[in-house]
Amino acid sequence: MNSTKLPAPRTFLGSKIFPALLCAATGLGISACSSPTNTTHSTQVPSSTHEVSSAADSAIPRLKVHIENTLPFDATAFTQGLEVDGDRLLVSTGWKGESRIFHRSLDGVNTDEHNLDPEFFGEGSTRFNDVVWQLTWQSGVAFKRDAETLVELQRVTYPGEGWGLCSFNDTLVMSDGTNELRFLNGDTFEETSRIAVTRAGLPATSLNELACTTDNGVNYVWANVFLSTDIYKINATTGVVEAIVDASDVPNNATDDPNHVLNGIAAIPGTDKFYITGKRWPDLYEVRFVNAQP
Repeated sequence: MNSTKLPAPRTFLGSKIFPALLCAATGLGISACSSPTNTTHSTQVPSSTHEVSSAADSAIPRLKVHIENTLPFDATAFTQGLEVDGDRLLVSTGWKGESRIFHRSLDGVNTDEHNLDPEFFGEGSTRFNDVVWQLTWQSGVAFKRDAETLVELQRVTYPGEGWGLCSFNDTLVMSDGTNELRFLNGDTFEETSRIAVTRAGLPATSLNELACTTDNGVNYVWANVFLSTDIYKINATTGVVEAIVDASDVPNNATDDPNHVLNGIAAIPGTDKFYITGKRWPDLYEVRFVNAQP
């Protein structure tokens, strides 16, 4: 069989970016974005299926962002991971030679800061019990850290790329840029299972920074979509995208650079609110996601 594959992500100004921007931005399946030059094996979907998928997609609830408060953030942070940890934030950043992890108070003070070695491009992070796990993009290395000091305790390896990371009480959830979410043992980082994420029946790709929440006993993963202002609400059991947040109205006050996109979502425990930010954004927004339909 002739397999049509999306080219591997390449470095663009130090960041991960796909040659097929439309594919990443829309979250369509690989076949829907593939080059037509491969004619040996057709990957076209019948028009009737497109019509069904389009109708199903339009039925997914749309949410918009209501900004409750704006706080100062670290405009030098190429944000890859954002999480609320007690009365502070856990922040991990990317870019080779600049990747780091730190705690940040809501009034804007960074503490417990640790730099990664220059060969690592840092990615998402999450706290699990008394440790923090931090991903790297293409090195296949995860750092296990003390949750209070963020001092490195151990390094483990994993296959493929590391993008986003969040946690429930009994598991870690990891994204790798595809339409799959990996579930990992929070003590060892060993993979226990995976689910495929779908949007109206099609693969929902380019899942990036993550936040984990539980609502009425149902676990959800909220995922930034790479190169997009969309955020997916994903049922962590079924993998179905149950809502799409349009965050295009959120002000991006970062310096003008194609890498400085929305990336960073953290649920605020005990509320229905989130913090969101972006790569080298000077602002952290406290928000609610509200119904976009009239």
